[in-house]
Amino acid sequence: MRTALWLIRHGQTLLNKQRRYQGRTDSPLTPFGVRQAQALARRLQRLPFTVAIISPCERARATAAEMLQGREIPRIEDARWSETDHGRWEGLTYAEVRARFPEEAVARFANALHGRAQGGESLAEVNARVLEAWNSLLCEYPGGRILVVTHAAPIQLILCRITGLAPTDHWRWRIDLGSLTAIDVYGGGSIVRVVNETPLLGVRG
Repeated sequence: MRTALWLIRHGQTLLNKQRRYQGRTDSPLTPFGVRQAQALARRLQRLPFTVAIISPCERARATAAEMLQGREIPRIEDARWSETDHGRWEGLTYAEVRARFPEEAVARFANALHGRAQGGESLAEVNARVLEAWNSLLCEYPGGRILVVTHAAPIQLILCRITGLAPTDHWRWRIDLGSLTAIDVYGGGSIVRVVNETPLLGVRG
């Protein structure tokens, strides 16, 4: 029996465009981000999904809304698919973080698995909740076709898990805004079908 999962990274937001840390902080999709979501919708329009799992933030909701127009399927928000919470680094650029919190930045990156921004999450904590969410999907929807609208880190961590890489190697997977990654899960293991496919954008009207 095959369970098919399609993992979507949301479209571009204003904070993405400004290259600022964005985890729990929300930011609207840019016009380009909307076009990315619409391109994903066209790419997947013929697939009959069983359920849509959505990270509970506006950028994921907006991306999912574009993708699910005209579909009558369950839509479930699950905070376990949220992006890393960057604590007091939220909304800052990397340069601003290094200027304001230099010691904290050094400490966080020196301990890739357990380091964190003040008030934020460690990679180990993010990995634990994402894997819990992944295992829940496989138990609840065996044999289904599941759409997950989420963020870069959760997708990277799932790819690390099924390929045997350590969570600290998550950066080796490039997951662009408005991209899709497809994984088929069988009783004996997983097959990665697509990684980081970015559908062609439609022509502007």
